Amino acid sequence: MKVAKFGGSSVANAEQIKKVAQIIKEDPERRVIVVSAPGKRSADDEKVTDLLIKLGQSFSEKKDYHADLNKVLDRFKSIIDDLGLSDQILQQITTTVQSIFDSDGAMDFKLESIKAIGEDSLAQLLSEYLLSLGISARYLNPKEAGLILSDEPGGAQILDESFEKLYKLRDYREIVIIPGFFGYTKEGKLVTFSRGGSDITGSIVAAGVQAKLYENFTDVDSVYCVNPTIVNQPKEITALTYKEMRELSYAGFSVFHAEALIPAVRAEIPVCIKNTNNPSGHGTFIVSKKEANGNPIVGIASDKGFMSLYVSKYLMNREVGFGRRLLHILEDEGISYEHTPSGIDDLSVILRSDQMDESKEKVIIDRIQTELNPDQVHTERGLALIMIVGEGMNSQIGTAARATKALQNANVNIEMINQGSSEVSLMFGIKEEAERDAVKSLYQAFFK
Repeated sequence: MKVAKFGGSSVANAEQIKKVAQIIKEDPERRVIVVSAPGKRSADDEKVTDLLIKLGQSFSEKKDYHADLNKVLDRFKSIIDDLGLSDQILQQITTTVQSIFDSDGAMDFKLESIKAIGEDSLAQLLSEYLLSLGISARYLNPKEAGLILSDEPGGAQILDESFEKLYKLRDYREIVIIPGFFGYTKEGKLVTFSRGGSDITGSIVAAGVQAKLYENFTDVDSVYCVNPTIVNQPKEITALTYKEMRELSYAGFSVFHAEALIPAVRAEIPVCIKNTNNPSGHGTFIVSKKEANGNPIVGIASDKGFMSLYVSKYLMNREVGFGRRLLHILEDEGISYEHTPSGIDDLSVILRSDQMDESKEKVIIDRIQTELNPDQVHTERGLALIMIVGEGMNSQIGTAARATKALQNANVNIEMINQGSSEVSLMFGIKEEAERDAVKSLYQAFFK
């Protein structure tokens, strides 16, 4: 049995949905299908989920929301008309929206329910279209499927008891169509995963039914070893490990949701990223182990929007609890951190700069000076993080030397360097304006 998940670009319009139906039809092992809400049809288009969020905001702000609702209905009407289906789903969307807004539930519950309409309606629409083609299929609501989540709106987590329920999906004779992105608490309240959470649903379902393969269909033939907007026609990655993909996802690779692999990793289910527009292509396989190919590096990822908080104090290493107290200040102020490279007398905390405006920065620095009495404390904004990833790094000498030489050749100064004990990745902090030059030089060093 295979589980196939189709992303927003794969179901953006009727033409794409016809391709999805053909992909499902071609392989009888594709028994469970997870879908996103319709994505962008063009670069200047809007995703249906974004339209639904605007609809919810208009309602919560007591504005006239009918124009926002009509945009959602127009998107689905276009798909329904082009597929030759009845407009019953349009009527159902309108009824669902009105019933949510008229309910006695809390506002966060109402907004969660509105956000989920895109996936839910698309799953029902796809099921109807498959039936119209003579393909035995049925829509299954996440509650009926067995997706039981924690009560954390917008960031829900799967509960372990779900997996036993999900295994029963194997008993269905029809092809099962499940909407991604949301599930239900034990009390029956609808909650969503974080944005991009349909990937999470697909991975959870694949683990639950113990699929032999989880296929994630998107709009690219494979994962590239570097961002193709920085390097022209970069090499494709045919296979990489779970650890490598996790590192690449974190560091800016947008093909796969950063949390989505976790259920598949635990169940040791191979994942294949494929292109809906080229389903016969090889794609990229994500596996627990792979054969070495001579190059220790599988990919180079980069991301902007970071800053560092630098704290220095003589004999810091002898002051028990210094680091804990520093991080506790950040926790108190609602700031999460990414990395903490340190020396004997100094400690840097790398965090995303959008968490800390000038007023928040002043509060934190004042607290550090008052509570920790450092010799120095200051921040530096405008940092980019570049990560070179590969499980082969731990068995090949000179990888770090090649990387630093490549940065030197690009005339890029290293602000920070960090390597985890697992030696799956090596990270550099540089100025944002040097990101493109640095990535190009690293690509030249490891892939040319």
